[in-house]
Amino acid sequence: MPSQAPAPNAILEAALYVNDLDAAEDFYGRILGLERIQRIGDRHVFFRCGTSVLLIFNAAETEKPPGNPRLPVPPHGARGPGHVCFAQPRKELLQMRARLLSAGVEIEAEFDWPSGAHSIYFRDPAGNSVEIAEPYLWTP
Repeated sequence: MPSQAPAPNAILEAALYVNDLDAAEDFYGRILGLERIQRIGDRHVFFRCGTSVLLIFNAAETEKPPGNPRLPVPPHGARGPGHVCFAQPRKELLQMRARLLSAGVEIEAEFDWPSGAHSIYFRDPAGNSVEIAEPYLWTP
């Protein structure tokens, strides 16, 4: 019987996959205002988001072995739109909504959940579903 190790208590990083890394870098950096922390050629660009990291990968490039024996990350990837949800208090969420609209980003859906938390949904240039919700969305 396996030992009873505690469950992880946070997400350190999450990944989305895109075809155009330049468009994704512009969207997540300039439009959403995330801090870029690393870009490696046409393979990936990483952004800091609070204590987590958003990994944006070129799907075609991550399917290949990385070719660096010091970094034995296995090939991986996904095709088709993914989803990520960022957390912001309502005032900042509404400011971001205005920022998105002024940048020509369409708000695909906007509503309040049964918990009372407000969410907006929109798409990144690769078609990934991006949500911003108030932080207490999943609070029991």
